[in-house]
Amino acid sequence: MDSVRLDSWVWAARLAKTRSQATAACRAGHVRVNDQPAKAAQAVRVGDEVRVRLHGFDRVYRVTGLASRRGSAADAAHYFEDLTPPAPPRVERPAPVLRDRGAGRPTKRERREIDKLRGMEH
Repeated sequence: MDSVRLDSWVWAARLAKTRSQATAACRAGHVRVNDQPAKAAQAVRVGDEVRVRLHGFDRVYRVTGLASRRGSAADAAHYFEDLTPPAPPRVERPAPVLRDRGAGRPTKRERREIDKLRGMEH
């Protein structure tokens, strides 16, 4: 076996929960093979780079094994190599400025101080 269908490989590698979800992701354009949009029936070979956008995140995988049947998670780990770059560090944001209940609207001076605390001064 030198190639398998893309949707069955995505399902067998446990990147999608069901085969129909894998097919729908291919139809929607969320799966790319070697930076080209891919259809569900496209053949995938060892060494291909597969980009999958599932659950709102882009993941990059290199195909290291072929399977058309779903097995255990331990077996699925042998079918791909994860090439996804690490996520950028989260930017720390200052805590929101809380006003006492019933204090009313901030004055112009207080507003400038709040903006300075938030780092939005001009």
